Amino acid sequence: MRNFIHRPLPKMPASREQNERRQAIARLLDEHSINRQAKLVELLRAEGYPATQSSVSRDLRDLGAIRQKTGYSLPKAAEVSNGESLLGVAELVIDIRPAGPNLLVIMTEVGAAQRVAVTLDHIGWPEIVATLSGDDTIFVATEGANQQRRLRSRLRQHLTLKKAST
Repeated sequence: MRNFIHRPLPKMPASREQNERRQAIARLLDEHSINRQAKLVELLRAEGYPATQSSVSRDLRDLGAIRQKTGYSLPKAAEVSNGESLLGVAELVIDIRPAGPNLLVIMTEVGAAQRVAVTLDHIGWPEIVATLSGDDTIFVATEGANQQRRLRSRLRQHLTLKKAST
């Protein structure tokens, strides 16, 4: 069996219609608690925007929205680089555990792992070699055990964990 790494195709630039709909989505999510995409489609159509469940799903994905218990939310604008940008995702992290000498496993709320991983990628800490995220789990690779311990300590300083780690 062979494994292939494919480069993602470049995204097509958003059309004016998509940009306007995405701005409306951001405003509606700010104004309303929306738990279902169908409700968002209904609100968009009521305002005159052409929308389907699939277009709204793509828009939410491209906007970086996540679905929480209170409804969909968008990431806050990046405040400051480094640790302070973690404040926007701190409430999404549940637990941090080491897995061997070069790997940290970060557990998040369901659907939040990608958002947290992107934030980690952008903070530029030297301990982080790479991140890999699923739906509620992130693997963070480090160069060695010392970097792993330092990263775990830094993350604990910036994040309030919902579950105490061992």
